[in-house]
Amino acid sequence: MNPGPVEEVGKVASGFVESLKQQPLSLALVVMNFALLGLLYYVAGMAAGAREREVSLVYADQKEIRELLSKCVVQQPGKDS
Repeated sequence: MNPGPVEEVGKVASGFVESLKQQPLSLALVVMNFALLGLLYYVAGMAAGAREREVSLVYADQKEIRELLSKCVVQQPGKDS
């Protein structure tokens, strides 16, 4: 009788664990790769937050400048007031 998918997955998992027991350097490399992925995810999240804050500050500054410029009165040349 053919083994089911659960038994096949169990065999593959046990073989993987046995190979990692024999070569601990491979296990260390796998752990380090996951740690680096986590670090990159964290750094990307922090950079996105900083970028969002900077963009909101730029928009606020531009809004203030627009308000100041809207209050300016420009006289046409040649007309005396």
